[in-house]
Amino acid sequence: MGQFGQFIPLVLIIVVFYFFMIRPQLKKSKDQKKFRENIKVGDKIITIGGIHGKIVDVQEKTFIISVEGGIKLKIERSAISMDASTLINEEQKTM
Repeated sequence: MGQFGQFIPLVLIIVVFYFFMIRPQLKKSKDQKKFRENIKVGDKIITIGGIHGKIVDVQEKTFIISVEGGIKLKIERSAISMDASTLINEEQKTM
């Protein structure tokens, strides 16, 4: 038990690190991927840079969004903020 007992604190630190750091990050990453795959034409979104727009066209790796003034922008899927976009769509549903 002497040599094994020395590794118990190290194993506990690794387990705690996994459950409090790695696992939540993996879950958030999976949720973001699912969110970006489920975006459809007509959804209102906010980009990571803070641009508000409405989805006009969905392509494999990009979206075309319409912003104020009828301007259309082509953005990457990874540029959409899941948290902000979800919030704006929930506010729209409650109105």
